Amino acid sequence: MAEVDFERRIERLFADAPAFGDAEAFAQRVERRLDRGWATRRVLIGFAGVVGGVIGASQLVLSNFATDVQAAAAGPARLLTAGVSQVASQSDWMSALTGAGNVVWLAAGLAGLAVAFVITRMIEEI
Repeated sequence: MAEVDFERRIERLFADAPAFGDAEAFAQRVERRLDRGWATRRVLIGFAGVVGGVIGASQLVLSNFATDVQAAAAGPARLLTAGVSQVASQSDWMSALTGAGNVVWLAAGLAGLAVAFVITRMIEEI
């Protein structure tokens, strides 16, 4: 069996790191190197994001994405507009809204944005 006093003395020695005379200069040198690396990484990641965004946007434009989305959304948009107009005709509070369909789409978009913020916050906490 090991001696308890000896183990405690060893633990204390390892817990108290010796102080060096150039510790502050060394810490500053390491921090500068780390900061320089992060600045370079940020620039490279930003450049890659811009290039990826340009490529993605050009692919969307060339694939007639807007017309495909408009054609795909025409059916559900008609159903939603019909449902909202039916509800609007039955209630007085909907008559105050001039663009009821736009309000519904705006509310759905804001709800989606809120969900995205919550997910982002959860990822940061992990």
